[in-house]
Amino acid sequence: MSADQQKPDIAVVILAAGQGSRMKSDLPKVLHKLGAVPMVGHALAAARSLDPSRLIVVAGHGAQAVTDAVAKLDDQARIAMQTEQLGTGHAVAQTLPLLDGFEGRVIVLYGDTPFISEATLSDLSGHDAEIVVLGFEAADPGRYGRLVTDADGNLERIVEFKDGDEATRAIRLCNSGVMAVDAAILRRFIADLNNDNASGEYYLTDIPGLARAAGHRAAVVTCREEETLGVNSRAELAQAEAIFQSRRRAEALADGITLTAPETVWFALDTHLGRDAIIGPNVVFGPGVTVESGAEILGFCHLEGCHVSAGATVGPFARLRPGAELGGDAHVGNFVEIKNTVLDEGVKVGHLTYLGDAHIGEHTNIGAGTVTCNYDGVMKHRTEIGRNAFIGSNTMLVAPVRVGDNAMTASGSVITEDVPSEALGLGRSRQVTKEGLASRIMQSLREERSKRDKS
Repeated sequence: MSADQQKPDIAVVILAAGQGSRMKSDLPKVLHKLGAVPMVGHALAAARSLDPSRLIVVAGHGAQAVTDAVAKLDDQARIAMQTEQLGTGHAVAQTLPLLDGFEGRVIVLYGDTPFISEATLSDLSGHDAEIVVLGFEAADPGRYGRLVTDADGNLERIVEFKDGDEATRAIRLCNSGVMAVDAAILRRFIADLNNDNASGEYYLTDIPGLARAAGHRAAVVTCREEETLGVNSRAELAQAEAIFQSRRRAEALADGITLTAPETVWFALDTHLGRDAIIGPNVVFGPGVTVESGAEILGFCHLEGCHVSAGATVGPFARLRPGAELGGDAHVGNFVEIKNTVLDEGVKVGHLTYLGDAHIGEHTNIGAGTVTCNYDGVMKHRTEIGRNAFIGSNTMLVAPVRVGDNAMTASGSVITEDVPSEALGLGRSRQVTKEGLASRIMQSLREERSKRDKS
């Protein structure tokens, strides 16, 4: 498409109605996770790269679960229902009411095909043919459908493996199932589909042949076979995960991020790492993590739904849960768990601590063994700690509670009331010492043991 041509209006349809019986699972196939998010999330992300005016997901098997997951992943996507799985053509037909009035190009993707690249989708959406099918040269064509082209490379028809003769099966140009179709063509020919084939299904792949017979042009865009990888079994899911992680590790290294042991770092689809971030070995990123430039995540940490600012350090053996916000130069050490808590600039949480539902002011020090007791069995409550405070080791902060600026708590305290600024909060039982009692107790125990041994 030349620069002076207007970009076509795009609608994307994602087919996600199948059961995926080979997964041997009660979970709909497209909800199995890849890169820490459901597979359909990858298709939604790819679709969003086209800035579509309409985005439709076709749900069927496990429809409510798919609908709920899609709503969390993309609240602008709309759902079309395919109550009976009668083939890809039948699935797309269910989207026509949601495409009413749309006159642009419809791109059909699959919820279990996670690796279609933005460049490939751009080629599909920008091609001048009325129908464009995505094909690939397969190392082992196997049971893929074949793309039959004419001498000029135009697409004549798509033949499913079950319906092909020996000559057709010898063709190495295979069908990915992904296609772009002008909306008017789609509406016209989807009504003409029939299920007179070996599977008894309504094939979307019959549309290019019908349109070509009516004088319309169909073309093929090709991509690498890896982009078309579909996930139909647990083994293929593991293969896809390996491909995804390998790609993300390579991208991170190329972007100026240090991975000290790349093969041990696990990324989510939406992990964002800034330049000069340092990631140690055996780090796992769940969804929703941003690590800014110059921050360091030491080994054996698990992060999800959190933000780590420039200059901060995390770990080793730390866990950041959703809602954790670390300010610049903050430090979270080993065996620390942070949840729904903001650490302002320069906060130090060295080790063996749980902070949940809290806000910690800048340059405050949190001693080892500190716990914010945020849950009363029914409700969650917040802890507020001011600037430059010092929280002694093994302090229990029973929320809701506030510790002011420059305040302290004594080690071993249970703090149940607010501690004003610059005050010391001390809440622990008075120590009682019984002289000689320890030796008498031990002597009594030894005598008792001796009696048992003799009896």
